[in-house]
Amino acid sequence: MGGSPEPTAGRGAALSPSPTPRSAARTPAPAPDTGSALGSAVGTYLGHLAVERGLAANTLSSYRRDLRRYVQIQDGRGRGAIGDVTEDDVRAYLLTLREGDDDHPPLSAGSAARALVAVRGLHRFALREGLAAHDPAADVKPPTPPRRLPKAISLDEVERLLAAASAPGDPGTARGLRDRALLELLYGSGARISEAVGLDVDDLDLADGFVRVAGKGGKARVVPIGDYAREAVDAYLVRARPELAAAGRGGPALFLNARGGRLSRQGAWMVLRAAADRAHLSEVSPHTLRHSFATHLLDGGADVRVVQELLGHASVTTTQVYTLVTVQLLREVYATSHPRART
Repeated sequence: MGGSPEPTAGRGAALSPSPTPRSAARTPAPAPDTGSALGSAVGTYLGHLAVERGLAANTLSSYRRDLRRYVQIQDGRGRGAIGDVTEDDVRAYLLTLREGDDDHPPLSAGSAARALVAVRGLHRFALREGLAAHDPAADVKPPTPPRRLPKAISLDEVERLLAAASAPGDPGTARGLRDRALLELLYGSGARISEAVGLDVDDLDLADGFVRVAGKGGKARVVPIGDYAREAVDAYLVRARPELAAAGRGGPALFLNARGGRLSRQGAWMVLRAAADRAHLSEVSPHTLRHSFATHLLDGGADVRVVQELLGHASVTTTQVYTLVTVQLLREVYATSHPRART
């Protein structure tokens, strides 16, 4: 959120006053309802965005609303001119957004960050145009949304999910064998759904128990798979894939749909969701088995850098979020089990 629509000089930066640009006629930008010099500067900035940037009406309206409140808060702090505003004033504005006031509820981190974009753009514009001698918002960072921990399911829930991979009466059908192989491979390799459906038959080495996965950015990795996944995939290749392939024109894809083409990401997600419904598991996402793969490895004592390689993360920092899940579990177990955990 550090960027801002506030433009640098470029195309449209030196428009002649006539004819009036269509964007200006379509998106008028009156100043906020205030007679202060700060309000006047905001009006100039909004006009600049409307005329020289041709900002969309909805975006301009959002900026106008955010900056109107900014003017009101700074007026209340005795900052009548834009040059009077200090970094502390900008931080106070951000704090007010997050905590709310008598007339406004607290804003989420994302909404407050969006409002700060408008404020930072205003002050950059004012400095460049000579309306102020300094930029008090330059070093004010947007609030960071709370980190969402990956949602993993327990080993027992994984077993239930995999057991429900096939619909009743489907276990031995081509579709049933495919669905079981898909889910076993997702949990056994930690692959993303998009990576799993992108696999070709040649990416498998079932004899040695490896699969070659093409990850984000085309970066390939080789991941071992266990006996359960190997057996499920082998059963699918021998007893199901030829039947599915006969419905199409052939092709290298590992997982096929009913028409013999490559199974789509949406199709694979439907397989996972249907299995979760049959297993009576809620809050299952496309990444549930991947998250569970990583969490269960770490719970079993795996080194975080090994898990990083298996997941295909470019940075170990991305993988370390899974350690927070296991630490959280330890805290819960401690809180419910230790005789002196309660204060």
